Formats: sequence, C-alpha cells, structure tokens
Amino acid sequence: MLEGVRARLVALARRLRRLERRELDALLRWVERTGNLQHVSVIVFVPLLIAAVTWLSNATDVISFLLFPPLASGTYTLFADPEGRYSTPWKFVGGMTAGALCGWFALVVAAWVGLEGGPISAVGAALGVFLTGSATWALDLEEPTAFSTALLVLVTGSAQLAYVVGIAASSTFIAIVFVVWRSRFYEERARYLYQTTRGDDHVLVPMQNGSETTARFAASIASAHEAGKVVLFGVVDETPARHAADEPTSPEGESTSRDAVDSRESQTDGAGADAVRADERIAETAERARTVAQHLETLADDLETEYGVPCEVVVAVDGQASSNLVLQTARQNNCDLIVTPYEEHERGGLSSFIMGLFEGEIDVVVFRSCDGRHRWENALVAVRGAGDTARAMLDFAIRVAGSGGTTGVCTCIDRESRRRSAENTLADLVDAFTGRFETHVAAASVETYLSQVAPRYDVIFVGSSTDRSTASRFVSPPTFRKLRGLDSDVAIVHRGRRR
Repeated sequence: MLEGVRARLVALARRLRRLERRELDALLRWVERTGNLQHVSVIVFVPLLIAAVTWLSNATDVISFLLFPPLASGTYTLFADPEGRYSTPWKFVGGMTAGALCGWFALVVAAWVGLEGGPISAVGAALGVFLTGSATWALDLEEPTAFSTALLVLVTGSAQLAYVVGIAASSTFIAIVFVVWRSRFYEERARYLYQTTRGDDHVLVPMQNGSETTARFAASIASAHEAGKVVLFGVVDETPARHAADEPTSPEGESTSRDAVDSRESQTDGAGADAVRADERIAETAERARTVAQHLETLADDLETEYGVPCEVVVAVDGQASSNLVLQTARQNNCDLIVTPYEEHERGGLSSFIMGLFEGEIDVVVFRSCDGRHRWENALVAVRGAGDTARAMLDFAIRVAGSGGTTGVCTCIDRESRRRSAENTLADLVDAFTGRFETHVAAASVETYLSQVAPRYDVIFVGSSTDRSTASRFVSPPTFRKLRGLDSDVAIVHRGRRR
C-alpha cells in the first residue's frame, strides 16, 4: 500500500512539474513580445525609481516633492517607448532642466519689472511657457515634461534654485539607470529572452532522399553558435530480417505417411535452413547499415570542413524513418531543432511525416531546395506579426546569411491604412537583433509579392501556420502552399509545442 501511495505522489509531482514548465514557458513567450516587455518595465522600474528619488528627497532639502509629477511622467515615457523620439538621455535631462531654468528666469524677469501680480504670477507663467517652448525648439528638446517643470517652479517660493538643482540631479540619476537598462538588457533582449537565440544549437537531420542540401542548410544554422552541432540520422530497413524466422519451416499439406523419425529430421533440416536465411538477412541488414553509416560519415566530414561545425552520425535499424522515431532520436541526442526535407502528400499538403514532427515539442524547419546551393547569403523573412515564430525565423535567417549577407523582413497588407502599424511591427521585430536589415511593407498578396522578389534572395523563410485556428487555415491556406513555383529555396519554420 505504501508503494502505491508513493507511486501516486511521484506521478502527481511529475504532473505539477510539467504544469510549472508549461506555465513558465507561456510566461516567457508572453514577455518576449516587445509591447509586453515595455509594460513590465514600466510597472517595475517607474515605481522603483520614484521610490529612490523619494528617499533622496527625505534625506536632503535639495529635491522638492514638486518635481515628482514631471519626473514620473518623463520616466514613464522613457521605459514605455525606449526607441521613441523623447527617449534619449539628452532630451530627458535637458528638457526638464531647461523648463525649470526658463520658469525660474521668467519669475526673475516678472519680479524685476514689477508684474508678479498675486500668489502665482500670471506674467511669469506665460513668459515661462513661452521661453520653454522657444528653448526646447531651438535646442531640439521637445520634451513635454519641460512645460511641467517650468510651471511648477512658480509655486516653489524661495526654493527656486533648489528646485532647478533637484530637477537636474534626479533626472540625471534616472537617465543613467535608463541608459544601462536599455543598452545592457532591452537592446540585448534577443540574447536573454528569445529561446531560439539561446537554443536550437544541436540540429538533427533525417537523411532521406534529397537530404544532403538540407544537411548543409542545417549546418549553416548550427555553425552560427559556438555550441552548434549537427546529427545526421539514417534509417536502415530491417523488415526482411525481422520476419525471417516467421516463415513456415515446411510446406503446408506435408504427407503424414512419413515415419516419425523422417518427419523430425525434415523439420530439423527446415529449421536449420531458416536459421541460415535469417542470419544471411541479418548480415545483409548490417552491411546496409555500414554502407549508410560510411556515406553519412563522409558527408559529416565534408560539413565539418566546409562549415566548421561538429557532426555526428546516428543510424537506426527500423522499418522506416517515422516521425516518432525521429523525435525520439532527437531527444536522445539532446537536439533542440530538426531540419528535414520538404515532403508532400498526394493532395498537396505537408506529408504525414512532417505533420507528425509538428506534434512534438522540438522546433522544426522544413527545407525545400530550388537548385541545390550550398550557401545562402541573401535571406528574406515573411512575417504576419512580431510573435514567437517571426523571431525564430529572423534568427535562423541571420544565422544562414552570416555577417556578410543580406537579411530582409517583409509583411503584406491589404489596405494602405495598415501601413503605419505594419512598419511599427517590423521595427519592433528587427530592433531586438544586431545587424542591418531591409524591411518591406507591400500592399499586395503574399504569393504575388514573394513571386516578384524571390529571384533576389537565396532562401525565403515562412511560418508553418500551426499557431492559426482550423477555421483560419480553411479560409486562408498556409502561405507555403501558395509558393510552389518560387525561384528560391523555402524554409518553413515551426515552433515546437512546449510541454
């Protein structure tokens, strides 16, 4: 009974760990989106920085409480839009400080000419806003919070100089934190957050017909990382050897008039012959396995020489290279990416083998070669958004193109009113990666646009559309089904179903 309880507890613990991994993976994928990351940064860093400034204001009289409203607004602007027009240290610090200085100078001028007029000088307020607008325009410091600091200085009384100094000091402190955050984390978020840039180093290639070019494509992906490795996986059919012992040892309808001794001798002779035939077929299977292994070893040596990436060879004796066998082999060899040749079934969609790979937890790239090239220096990524699959495609494109190649990113729209949103989407996508990119927004269908530009690129990356609903795929078939005639290689990228 204790053993049964222990087993149930172990099973429950395993289920909880799987649930925890799924929840963590879902959270990471949510944070990977640039908009979500910006919102998380706002709700984390703005309160912390304001708390730090509040602590400083309690510790010294230099920092006034009146600087908090513009400071909080400006800090939000920095972290909510790190690449925006107002999100530079110069504009943030310079704009707020310039506004405070202009407001202070306006009060001095109003007092000098005797136009203070009441507790808060109307002339000083108007002159402060005028001077702030002029100064920020002339110095290219169009910072909205500058007008807040210019007006708040009017109510500081005799602490006007302390207010200006406090604005300069506190905004400089926040700007320093922002610069460190943006340069060390936000601009490097692809390395820290995006799973493909930290993984997909060990690549398994099922070696079927036409796989040599696919293996070279896989090697170009793996060679981009120092920890990269390629595993060439071959399968030898053992069906004849497996069933040799199942063949009848004597013909059906054998005469029963023979004596018992002759019958036993005949059966013994038949069993011996079957054993010999089984041994011969096992030897044939072993010979085929050696032949396949030698061929793959030769290819592995070529890949190591040409791409500088370690290559291993695995040969399995089985009926066929099923998707379950490939996934199992990938797990056993610690592979986090499968690159396989393109296959279709008779109705034109992806084969059952590839669809079976898509059911696994491992990332898959389905590669269709156009002319057997070995290098892919110009790559184009066709995206619908800036999600997980789009980032994976862009990462793979950067890897295969290399530092000297060209990487383009495109999206298609059905009407011009969506152009601005599409441009922002592409900007968010490429901003997380290092390098120079071409971005294209085309007011055309995907197949029309890619057919026009395909001759300019060596390979085009598209998504597998497995993240779309069944109804969506029925209304609009996946992009790759429309691109059979492209004058370019095509790589279909699928993100594994994390468990």
